[in-house]
Amino acid sequence: MPSYLHFGEDDFLRCRFAVSPLWETQQAVRMLKYPERHGYHAHWLRRTGRAAAALDLTDLWLLMPRYGHCPDWLCPPPIGPAAGFEEEIAAVRASDPEEARADTAKSLADTPGALDSAQARRWLRDPARMVRELSDTMEEVWRTLLAPDWTRLRALLEADVAFHSRRLAEVGLGRLLPEINRRFGWRAGTLTVEFRGRHERHLGGQGLVLMPSVFLWPDVVSTFDPPWQPTLAYPARGIGGLWAAPDDRAPEALVRLLGRGRAAVLAALDEPAATTALALRLGLAPSSVSAHLTVLREAGLLTSRRYGHQVLYERTPLGIALVSGDG
Repeated sequence: MPSYLHFGEDDFLRCRFAVSPLWETQQAVRMLKYPERHGYHAHWLRRTGRAAAALDLTDLWLLMPRYGHCPDWLCPPPIGPAAGFEEEIAAVRASDPEEARADTAKSLADTPGALDSAQARRWLRDPARMVRELSDTMEEVWRTLLAPDWTRLRALLEADVAFHSRRLAEVGLGRLLPEINRRFGWRAGTLTVEFRGRHERHLGGQGLVLMPSVFLWPDVVSTFDPPWQPTLAYPARGIGGLWAAPDDRAPEALVRLLGRGRAAVLAALDEPAATTALALRLGLAPSSVSAHLTVLREAGLLTSRRYGHQVLYERTPLGIALVSGDG
């Protein structure tokens, strides 16, 4: 059955994109629990398998029913468009214990037998301790499994945001949403999301956060319960090639024209990327990549725009033509 999100006039003015390291941490834990989510991440799972096995994820898994409610307090909607993990986990640690207790009980009720477990009873007796313990576990997962690869993950997520931001400017929200995912439909100011169970919410002037995710596939998440801001999480574009070794060989003609370093940087920008991500991908010093980007931008082959604390670079039509050999 579908979920329904009803837009009012003010909601169209308050739609935004966001990237959340906390969300990716939670979804990575969920992916580890459910093998059907492993498909795109086999390489990452092999590389991190020993570290993941050393983590005790039992408590977090208890709050991740296959179908049902996950506690919103443990992974709330993103604070801002590009908040860091430290800022997000601080907000989780500041959760009101009594509100966390009620939210957790709702989640436990969706897993048969969970409410009767010793851990559940302990949490519900002492929700302040529960908040501390689960926050500590989330932070340990982040440090161990996500932080080492965050530059790569963030680059993919920001490329998704850049692509869909351009499409929003080109076609508007009503056409963009069905393009983002085949489960999304739009009609007369209402977004429908094909999802298990029925959920209906009027946005009430809060707008909607659109959030790409690396580890969410093949699912979507259509909203959070009030008072949390309505949020639509969806699988990011390009996750199929996320862990593959990139083929960044520039055409020889481009190398002769620009030099090997600048040609490699231009060829690597199939999606918008920041200096650090390009340097990691190409195995070059960030200072060298920065110098190449400056020259390419001044030559009219790249454009740049600020996203949060970073500057993203992407090819201009002339840059695209040079890389493809067009004309």
